[in-house]
Amino acid sequence: MSGLLKKLPIKLTNKLPAKVPENTKPTVEKPNSTLKPISNQFTKLLSITKYLPAGARSSVLSKAFGKVVPYVGTTGIYYETVDPNQVVVSLNNSKAVQNHIGSVHAVAITLLAETATGFILGLNLPADRVLLIKSYSVNFYRPIKKGQMAAIASLSDEQRLDILNTPKGEMVIPCVIHDRESDSDRDPIVVEMTWAWIPKAELEARRLGKTSEISVAADKTVASK
Repeated sequence: MSGLLKKLPIKLTNKLPAKVPENTKPTVEKPNSTLKPISNQFTKLLSITKYLPAGARSSVLSKAFGKVVPYVGTTGIYYETVDPNQVVVSLNNSKAVQNHIGSVHAVAITLLAETATGFILGLNLPADRVLLIKSYSVNFYRPIKKGQMAAIASLSDEQRLDILNTPKGEMVIPCVIHDRESDSDRDPIVVEMTWAWIPKAELEARRLGKTSEISVAADKTVASK
């Protein structure tokens, strides 16, 4: 059993997100899918929690994923939807995440987008690979002064297959961030996160200074085909 599964909380102590009326939540269509989830530590956790009530399941996932990335766990990010085709995470607009003028801090907005895009990639990445953030682009054209933020990242089946069949690669994953209780019809913030992934063996070789050996081995493999 993976380390992540062992971190399931015995008690659900996560602070739940503020109640938001259904008519204020953005309607984002979830991509249709015919693909089966791959097997890794994240999808195993989804599998064993799928029969829990929605609220309890979100609390369990939020607690467990918060253990994986401790810094993210301290911010109060809540995992509402966790699926290989779509991830929705939210963050209450509290004093702890505000800047000096009372708006949600730019770092909190960026972290929300990084969490949504990183976890949707993680759900589709084979266990022998590791993901790394490469770059991102975001336009903070307006402050978010009240309400709850929700970040939505989606992948099509075509993108999921591309991730599965590419041992080493990168992908731009867009993320839409809504201010759920805004009093005006303003456009959502759109963040583009560029994620890369490489085989774990290559990362370990880099740490040990053996990247040249991997390159030689790869060249020999290609030449023999």
